[in-house]
Amino acid sequence: MQLPIVVGVDGSEGSLRALDWAAAEAARSRLPLRVVHASLWEHYEGIRPTFDTGRPAEQILAEHLVASAQERVRRLHTEVKVIADVRPEDPVNALVHESHEAALVVLGSRGRGRIAGMLLGSVSLAVAGRSHCPVVVIPAAATDAQPKPGRVVVGIGDAAGPSAAARFALAQAASRRGELIAVRAWRCPAHETADHPLLAGSPAAAHRQQAADHLEEVLAVLERTGSETDVYRSVLQGPVHQVLIEEARDAELLVVGARRAGGHHGPHLGPVGHAVLHYASCPVAVVPDTR
Repeated sequence: MQLPIVVGVDGSEGSLRALDWAAAEAARSRLPLRVVHASLWEHYEGIRPTFDTGRPAEQILAEHLVASAQERVRRLHTEVKVIADVRPEDPVNALVHESHEAALVVLGSRGRGRIAGMLLGSVSLAVAGRSHCPVVVIPAAATDAQPKPGRVVVGIGDAAGPSAAARFALAQAASRRGELIAVRAWRCPAHETADHPLLAGSPAAAHRQQAADHLEEVLAVLERTGSETDVYRSVLQGPVHQVLIEEARDAELLVVGARRAGGHHGPHLGPVGHAVLHYASCPVAVVPDTR
């Protein structure tokens, strides 16, 4: 049984962008698409419909959204099997529950209530931090930059081996017949002198070499999977989130991990995850790593 791609819709422009991305991904990967609308969405985002037709406003909104979403997908991708469901519960709980039996959960970055004026909707942020499967958050608006077809960027952290995010990123690049850019950021601690990096024995050179060696070790394991995808190394100085956002400016997808930390009942985004979800110009995949 193939796990579906799940996309959350709420009637906003952002959710339409997410729906289109998810439908295209379902067509490309030959997976079914499941469209989910949580009927309490408008209350969660802080608005209430003002019309009164004798039926609950939530029911009317849900029926319209589901029918419109299905028709849109069928019109754009006739080969995609699309089903839809209305869940009478909080959207975060609904989508996290859906993530137990999904290949991917796709969301827009902004809701349609008062939260829409903020950089990232509360639903998207909460689901990305709690999901049991990878979550892709689609940016609110298209940029002028044209992504290089098939380019996937992934951040490589401190783990000794390839993370779930790295493996997911390689699979995404392979399925797109593209390339993977593996990024390792490094910084010279403030208490150390950041001499010219070309000077032998300088702290900066040592930190850069340490980052490059770690990246090579991780990728040596990752590339044993037998994938024929081209994997490029990128070792850059600077804060991790800034390096990733810059490297992904012409990518189709940026991949980061969400690890399960002590005291947390689910994956934890951390500051890097928060930053790239807010500011990256391309879709961002957040992959839970529960090791």
